[in-house]
Amino acid sequence: MKLKSDFMYQRVGDDHFLMPLNEKDFSSVIRGNETLAVILRSLEEETSEERIVDALLDQYSVSREQAAADVGGVLSVLREVHALDEE
Repeated sequence: MKLKSDFMYQRVGDDHFLMPLNEKDFSSVIRGNETLAVILRSLEEETSEERIVDALLDQYSVSREQAAADVGGVLSVLREVHALDEE
């Protein structure tokens, strides 16, 4: 899976945003923290859910279960706004 090219990631202060480039409706804008940023950076290249979990574990002292839950939650939101290219 990979982040679609028609979405842009931007950091503003301590907030991280994912915005669709081709929409005037901002209902698909996602705002998050550094956890979101780690996940989005992982999705810049083709990756797997397991590798994203590993990236979170490299950054934070959390259990694998907690990292997997966080990644799963973010991926679910990204799927809802059609931000992922999954083949």
